[in-house]
Amino acid sequence: MAKFVYQAMNQAGQEIKDEIEAPSSKDALAKIRNLGYFPTLIREKGGKKTAAKGGKKKKKAGGGINIGGISTKVVTQFTRQLSTLQDAGLPILRSIQILADQQKPGLMKNILGSVGEDVEGGATLSEAFSKHPKAFNRLYVNMIAAGETGGVLDVICQRLAEFMEKAERLKRKVVGAMIYPAVVILFAGGIVTGIMIFVVPKFQEIFKDFGATLPWITQSLIDFSDWIVGGRPPGWAVILISPFAVLGFFKLTRQSKGGRYATDVFFMKIPVMGQIVTKTSIARFTRTLGTLINAGVPILEAINITKETSGNEVFGRALANVHDSIREGDTFANPLRAARVVDSIVVNMIDVGEETGDLDKMLIKVADNYDDEVDTLVGSLVSLLEPIMVVVLGGIVGTIVVALFLPMVSLIQAVSS
Repeated sequence: MAKFVYQAMNQAGQEIKDEIEAPSSKDALAKIRNLGYFPTLIREKGGKKTAAKGGKKKKKAGGGINIGGISTKVVTQFTRQLSTLQDAGLPILRSIQILADQQKPGLMKNILGSVGEDVEGGATLSEAFSKHPKAFNRLYVNMIAAGETGGVLDVICQRLAEFMEKAERLKRKVVGAMIYPAVVILFAGGIVTGIMIFVVPKFQEIFKDFGATLPWITQSLIDFSDWIVGGRPPGWAVILISPFAVLGFFKLTRQSKGGRYATDVFFMKIPVMGQIVTKTSIARFTRTLGTLINAGVPILEAINITKETSGNEVFGRALANVHDSIREGDTFANPLRAARVVDSIVVNMIDVGEETGDLDKMLIKVADNYDDEVDTLVGSLVSLLEPIMVVVLGGIVGTIVVALFLPMVSLIQAVSS
């Protein structure tokens, strides 16, 4: 009989490291389960890594060129598959190896290969994940650690997948609401620039030939056209570069905490859009915190993780105050009420959750409620933007037409007389 070294979790969530004799790894796995343990790693004692075909050394996982990051969709799919394999009772190392083999060549496949090597070397799954923040953030790592400690890794992975799917769905709704106005503004800007470059100069030549006195609106339009075509620097170049300059300035500002706080406050003050940003942030931090508490993460650690993953510096500072207050013996609701960043209904529900011991459930309910409100606001914003865009574009086109044809009316009247 062969000897197998294994790691497992007992019913109390404590880690067990021991050896067992069995004819095969499958039989060893069955014996470990019969002992009432939840196996996380099993390998034959003294076993060597198998060589690749042709006698070549096995290529180290994580090699190759890695370009870009990993999408949330890929991580979510991996998490759901890991949950299914764990629920089926496969050892964690075997599960990682199976999922790594299923991945297409790229960064995720390399990361899972590296994770498999770390787990095989004796590291826990959460420790292995923590080495790859591009794929697994701190929230993810702590949730996995809570699942390992409690022996409910399959359940935690399922909750993580659901959490990421809802967060991504909410993000897509907000981004989708911005696509329509962005596309309209882009095309409108291109059309107006084309008119300034090709159409207005033709009318300018006609006006010069007749020597007509131009109204102020026409002269302003011609001056703007001259700046677009031959300004120093050319206006078309300024218009082309401006979006990239604004985006660069925005990213540079977001590098500091003060800059992040200032930009978050600015976005939260924008009519309609500010409500979407605020309610989205509330839904995100309440769902994150509720999921962590439900997974068994201590409240102070859960608040710290939520603060770092909230994506909004205003709510991050409010959660920092909540953390300090709870550490000093205060409740969750009081410092949150004093911060004035959420509606009173949110504070009241959290207060009730603390009193009844169902804080995690109350936080999830708040998140679900605000997800619905964001849906309504996004729909309202899209409905509102359509007539606004029509009016704005109509005003721009109408102004150009009036500016160009107003002198023509005067010229026709002069010729007629």
